[in-house]
Amino acid sequence: MEYNVQLLFAALFLVFLVYLTGRILLKPLRLLFKLMYNSLIGLILLWAANLLGGGLGLYLPVNWVTVAIAGFLGIPGLIFLILMYVLMSG
Repeated sequence: MEYNVQLLFAALFLVFLVYLTGRILLKPLRLLFKLMYNSLIGLILLWAANLLGGGLGLYLPVNWVTVAIAGFLGIPGLIFLILMYVLMSG
């Protein structure tokens, strides 16, 4: 009987270690996927701003900095980039 209890605790400890290892290893992957998703959203926002602003002479460069700003900050980041473009070119 005592052997079965020790085996049960060992199995539970092993399950806990596998769970903990999985959490530790998957966290950087989740961060990477979130970074890629936000960058894609930023790229789409910049593309839309360039498409809609082309008639007004508005062109935001598409590089990793502008994509990151638009991706992480969303619409406020895009407004910030447009304001910076207007202030720097004016």
